[in-house]
Amino acid sequence: MSKIIKISLLVASLILFVGTLVFLFFKSGKKPVIYQTESPFITTIVQKTVATGSVQPRKEINLKSNVSGVVDKIYVTPGQYVQTGQLIARIRIIPNMLNLSNAESTLNRARISLEEAEREYRRYEKLYQDKLVSESEFKSFKTQWDRSKEELAAAENNLQIVKEGTRKNASTSTNLIRSTSSGMLLDVPVREGSYVIESNTFNEGTTIAMVADMNDMIFIGKVDESEVGRIREGMEVNLKIGALEDRIYQAKLEFISPKSVLEEGAIKFEIKAALQLSKDDFIRAGYSANADIIYGRKEKVLAIHESLLQFAGDSTFVEIQTTPMQFEKRLVKTGISDGIQIEMVEGVKPSDKIKVAQPTLPAEVKK
Repeated sequence: MSKIIKISLLVASLILFVGTLVFLFFKSGKKPVIYQTESPFITTIVQKTVATGSVQPRKEINLKSNVSGVVDKIYVTPGQYVQTGQLIARIRIIPNMLNLSNAESTLNRARISLEEAEREYRRYEKLYQDKLVSESEFKSFKTQWDRSKEELAAAENNLQIVKEGTRKNASTSTNLIRSTSSGMLLDVPVREGSYVIESNTFNEGTTIAMVADMNDMIFIGKVDESEVGRIREGMEVNLKIGALEDRIYQAKLEFISPKSVLEEGAIKFEIKAALQLSKDDFIRAGYSANADIIYGRKEKVLAIHESLLQFAGDSTFVEIQTTPMQFEKRLVKTGISDGIQIEMVEGVKPSDKIKVAQPTLPAEVKK
């Protein structure tokens, strides 16, 4: 019995030893490498550059006040369509005390001058009727009287303008703000009771309202200096607006700035593209948007993924499968590329199977 146990242990040890050697042999052996392949395909390749920016009205007008004062009444609301000449707001003038004092003083002097000129005129009129003075002497006093009446009227108008912003019998008033263009009222940044400053040579004045033509919209964005040399006016632009993701709008590139700007350490150039809108389209001013500027396109070309290309010096080639897991190098001639897909002009056929450079192990294939 003891002998049988010894023999069994010896056989088991021998089997374990041989099994270990076989396992180590196969483990140390070279694993087969399996390469995946891809076939060429027919597609459309579009070359484009991307610009980020926003959509703005081409024509946006800021309506400003010609007088300083307080907003007395606002007649419109944002979003409303207005016509040229439509009343927007009324300003209640708060007169400048110095200007008011000067205007009142000028008016008083004009009244005194008129009274004096009238007395002289009446006196010389009687003398002229009595033939004691010549006609030319009498007419000079009449002229002076007429001039004094005009000066009084001018002084009264000046005082009226200082007090109320308008002169007597005027068809327009400087304290009434009217739209200078037809369009949509984008914003009214002031409220009734707000103080406003007049627009003049030294001050741009307070904006009362903003009016824009919402039927004529443009995209304003910036492109990197590395891309600006590839684009030109008149190119097709596909515009995707962030707030309106379900649609791509068409536009035409119409302006490329001749001067760059420095933005976050990068040199960029401003561009503008005119949107092609239908009469039912409505796009709000200020929407952010991305523009794809198309500078190259080819329809229905034979292409492969650009990652399949290999390079050696000035040569470009791919590896074509001849038999399972056997490949040969073949020089190719390429066309346009969008960075992912590239046109194959010469060197490959639709039926070819092209080697993917990254190999796949058997275990990875199972997964």
